[in-house]
Amino acid sequence: MSGAQCAVDLSHLARYTGGDEAINAEVLRLFDTQTAEIVERLQSILDARDAKSWREATHTLKGAARGIGAFKLGNAAAFAEPIDPVRDRGNASLALVALKADAQAVQVFIKSYLER
Repeated sequence: MSGAQCAVDLSHLARYTGGDEAINAEVLRLFDTQTAEIVERLQSILDARDAKSWREATHTLKGAARGIGAFKLGNAAAFAEPIDPVRDRGNASLALVALKADAQAVQVFIKSYLER
């Protein structure tokens, strides 16, 4: 199984959607849009050295990712959440790189899921 194939645990998602493919698709579409917006915003937040917004955005991403079963992305967001982009810009930058990679894997998975 490739990284993109296991980027979202569909059995976890099914616990909330009853396994309904149309509901899964809608939830995944919404998550895809939200993730793209948050990851894009995180770069601006990092550049602005806004620790409060960094924590809020990573916290939101963590909860949303774990909610749909994108556990690797959720864990990356959980790792990034306590990092202070003012005091520890280097680690915040590295965390953002990891978040982008994990978000991309989830987005590839969602695209594949929606096209089947």
